[in-house]
Amino acid sequence: MKTEIHPQYNKVQVICSCGNEFETGSTAKGPIRVEVCSECHPFYTGRQRFAEAGGRVDRFKKKYNLK
Repeated sequence: MKTEIHPQYNKVQVICSCGNEFETGSTAKGPIRVEVCSECHPFYTGRQRFAEAGGRVDRFKKKYNLK
């Protein structure tokens, strides 16, 4: 690896809007503020809402009385 061409890799504090804080490695300086993390994101917490299945195919089947 060539010297002095790569950005400095540091440990930084990540602060979420939910109040969760954790440490990670990054080339960014200072604390990183995020709106969503693994503690509050619906996919990871299991509180995910699934979209309704009322798409085009369902409307077609309903219109022509198909199963």
